[in-house]
Amino acid sequence: MQKFTTQLRVRHYEMDALGHVNNAVYQHYLEQAGIEHTEDMGFTVDRYRELGGVFVMRRLEIDYLRPAVAGDTLEITTWLQEIRGSRAIRRYELRILGKEDLVVKAEATWVWVNLATMRPKAIPPVMLEAFLATKPPSLTESVKAIDKGE
Repeated sequence: MQKFTTQLRVRHYEMDALGHVNNAVYQHYLEQAGIEHTEDMGFTVDRYRELGGVFVMRRLEIDYLRPAVAGDTLEITTWLQEIRGSRAIRRYELRILGKEDLVVKAEATWVWVNLATMRPKAIPPVMLEAFLATKPPSLTESVKAIDKGE
């Protein structure tokens, strides 16, 4: 399974009253990592428009394990756990650069929606092919069988 890693520097205005990254800010970090991952695969905002859709986060589960503070550089690793129909399950791990311990681990469900109607629709085949190229063969075959209705 191919993973994508990016880095973000924590800014002072992202702190809560305790001097830690505010819990709500982590969602922005996760969204940014997902965007960078798909851009790295060639799916920019312009490409999304051409395909007539966009991914929106539907569900998010976050485990806050350790604090991060202003000035820390976070290393965010993300990968697709599952993709089928209109949904993609993406996992995340956040660490302070150079440290082993996790700061946050998370799982998000993203849904591909039609730009005109904002209703869920099947992820375009060109995207599925690109995403599935990063999956282990056993999962790739499972997803293809599901898409064919087997």
